[in-house]
Amino acid sequence: MENANNDKAQLTSELTELRQKVVKLQKAENERQQTAEKLKRSEENYRRLFEQNIDGIVVVVDGRIVRVNQAFCDLHGIPAEDLAGKNPLEMIHPDHRKTAEQRIKMLLRSESLPAPFLYKALRSDGSVLRVEVRSRPFTWEGKAAFQSIVRDVTERKQAEDEKRQLELQLRHSQKMEAVGTLAGGVAHDFNNLLQAVQGYAELLIIGKKENDDELKALQAIRRAAQKGSELTRQLLTFSRKVECKKQPVILNRIVNNTKSLLVRTIPKMIEIELDLESNLNTVNADPTQIELSLMNLAVNARDAMPEGGKLIIKTENVILDEAYCRTHLGVRPGDYVLLSVADNGSGIEKEILDHIFEPFFTSKEIGKGTGLGLAMIYGIAKNHKGLITCDSEPGVGTVFKLYLPRIKQKTTAPETKEAEVFLQGGRETILLVDDEEFILDFGKQLLVNSGYKVLTAADGESALQQFREGSEQIDLVILDLIMPGIGGKKCFEGLIKKDPKVKVLIASGYTFNGTIKEAVEAGASGFINKPYDLHQMLKEIRGVLDKD
Repeated sequence: MENANNDKAQLTSELTELRQKVVKLQKAENERQQTAEKLKRSEENYRRLFEQNIDGIVVVVDGRIVRVNQAFCDLHGIPAEDLAGKNPLEMIHPDHRKTAEQRIKMLLRSESLPAPFLYKALRSDGSVLRVEVRSRPFTWEGKAAFQSIVRDVTERKQAEDEKRQLELQLRHSQKMEAVGTLAGGVAHDFNNLLQAVQGYAELLIIGKKENDDELKALQAIRRAAQKGSELTRQLLTFSRKVECKKQPVILNRIVNNTKSLLVRTIPKMIEIELDLESNLNTVNADPTQIELSLMNLAVNARDAMPEGGKLIIKTENVILDEAYCRTHLGVRPGDYVLLSVADNGSGIEKEILDHIFEPFFTSKEIGKGTGLGLAMIYGIAKNHKGLITCDSEPGVGTVFKLYLPRIKQKTTAPETKEAEVFLQGGRETILLVDDEEFILDFGKQLLVNSGYKVLTAADGESALQQFREGSEQIDLVILDLIMPGIGGKKCFEGLIKKDPKVKVLIASGYTFNGTIKEAVEAGASGFINKPYDLHQMLKEIRGVLDKD
């Protein structure tokens, strides 16, 4: 009986132990199933993240692609099955392959990489994308591998490039504006010096006979002064302090007229080709300034082709869109007329190209160029609310492009110039106001020799004082605007206040700019350029004095 009880107790113990083992096995199985479920969910989440990620993801094992997501396929325009087994370097632009190869070697050695890599990626259609890639190494079935996340940053980099380009253009524009202000001031002072040379030469020429030995020398002096005056005019054009006589014009007419001049000045081994749009739009432009620009560009092209070549002048209607204008400071979207001058000459180096529109910058030999031609064209383009650009490649050629805004107004017939006639002087009294003593001196002599009675004043205060004391006897005031003290503008205002009907000729080394225009609109009778041209000066004086 006792043995039976012992057997029963032992059996009970074994059953209990067995039940515990079964419970443990069931618990372990549940835990295994739960772990498998978690792993399955984790894999599904990873697969979902991998497949649905907006950035491209690629897994590379032993230098070959083994897995990609849809975003990576879309990025390159290649289906997943065609990417499998490919070398990832095949989808990187040749410019960046060497650097990418070095980074891949570092990844396969499980080395950490520096910051994200920016490179150009190739699409199946041959287009190029700008991408940013972040990579990390790991082991895939015992083999060295890495995973890369590739993000398309084309638009971002394009925006950054546009911003950087605009910043460079803004700095360049500010520099050109500062240089223009300096150039305008230098031109004004230089004009005064030329005025003395040209003026005294004019005075001496008046008293000489045709057979006088000194006449040729004096005429040479006058021509040199006039040539110097042309240089200052180019400086003033660059600084946009010139008179711009705009009118509706068709550029084709200017091109055709200029070609007849170029044929006589361009060597015969250079072929001149015109490609003119037949239905060209109208622009509001100064024909003389545009012709001058075209001549300068053609002459530059000639100098770039000493052994001969082809000069192509082209006109066409173009539209500058928002994207183009975002990268070109000061230009508004809209319809433009493009005048381009291209050559297949020596081309321009990049370091020179960045400076070609700056005044006095020239790559030509000493004595072969002033460095003002392109600066002048730059000023003309700005004056016309247009744009001048230059593209060049050394050994291939250069193309300059001048964009002018289109207008809808029709062209008008060109004005006919009046025949130049010699004008006599008169016996009226003229008050000549200028802060330069030599200008007062020869100006007085010139006017006295023409029969006028002349009073002089070296500043605005003296001029006002003389006018107040004898305004009844003063028939005309010739007034320089740039003077110390109260200046010419306030002096003019004082003259008008004293006598609203006073006749005032504004004299300036600047041509018809904003300040002079304001004075004329406020009641000035006219404007005369410095340095004074004898015939033009007498003509202007007579024209003002003869008005009722």
